[in-house]
Amino acid sequence: MITVFAEASRRHEPPGFVVAGRIRPSPERPERIDLLMEGVRAVGATLVEPPPVTLAEAALVHDARYLAFLETLVERWGRQPDAAAYPIPNIHALGRPGLPPASYPESVIGQVGWHLGDGSAPILPDTLPAALGAAASALHGATLVLGGETLVYALSRPPGHHASADMAAGFCYLNNSALAAEALTRAGRRTAILDVDVHHGNGTEAIFYDRADVLTVSLHVDPARFYPFFWGYAAETGAGAGEGFNLNLPLPRGTGDAAYLEALGLALDRVRAFAPDVLVLAAGLDAAADDPFQGFALSQGGFEAIGRAVRALGVPVLAVQEGGYPSPTLGLNLAALLSGLGA
Repeated sequence: MITVFAEASRRHEPPGFVVAGRIRPSPERPERIDLLMEGVRAVGATLVEPPPVTLAEAALVHDARYLAFLETLVERWGRQPDAAAYPIPNIHALGRPGLPPASYPESVIGQVGWHLGDGSAPILPDTLPAALGAAASALHGATLVLGGETLVYALSRPPGHHASADMAAGFCYLNNSALAAEALTRAGRRTAILDVDVHHGNGTEAIFYDRADVLTVSLHVDPARFYPFFWGYAAETGAGAGEGFNLNLPLPRGTGDAAYLEALGLALDRVRAFAPDVLVLAAGLDAAADDPFQGFALSQGGFEAIGRAVRALGVPVLAVQEGGYPSPTLGLNLAALLSGLGA
């Protein structure tokens, strides 16, 4: 099995994120990489560095205006008098029924409110290089699968599934799983995305919501009382040509192995009906019982069972790292998942 990892991904060191109006230490820190690497070593994976990618390649799923914002934000923010050390939105571009669409502002303050969906995605001088490294890992993973590999793990950090075409949120800047799926689709592969992160992958859903060529399926904590709150409900099934090609399976907080694996069976039934050539597994490990977010209560055995169930699909798998934060079992859970997948 091959693991793809870009050293640039270590460079992003977020100072904190906003919770209940206060800035608290961020769990999405470089330390995650070393813990995940313990899992990579445990399964004896071959480690490769991906070739670098540019913002132009991120345009596979991201808007040009958003990419220009990411490229210029740090310098423009630094010109603001008496500004905070990094951008935090103090206004958001909210739409309401009956009102005309919001207009795109020229002000960097307004653009921060347009492109940053919450207070958990600080953009620092090294954020964009790290995000491009994460994207490079996922895209090179897709290239390896296209070349005949049947199991590849992309250690993409920062994660990506909350990033939509034009918005960063939830520790995410570029949508790594969506980029990989789009690259595979454009290469002629029928692609499904299965997201097992404890949080709903709202950015991934938004990118493919009106499309029938990529199936998106997500198991996650019910968003009625859990991030991202506004998306991830069972009624979200796609729109237009994409109707029926998005499946959300929200589960109660605290769900353990047995109930989770039962829901996973439903998810995989839908994947089988789609008959993909390849699966992108958005591999969030924050469903673990000891993860700081305390959403689900999965065990090591649960993660291995997820891997075995996915492997039984009989199609190549590109596992792209999403959540999973510093805890005693993070590396062990990754090793369990990869072992179940056949590593």
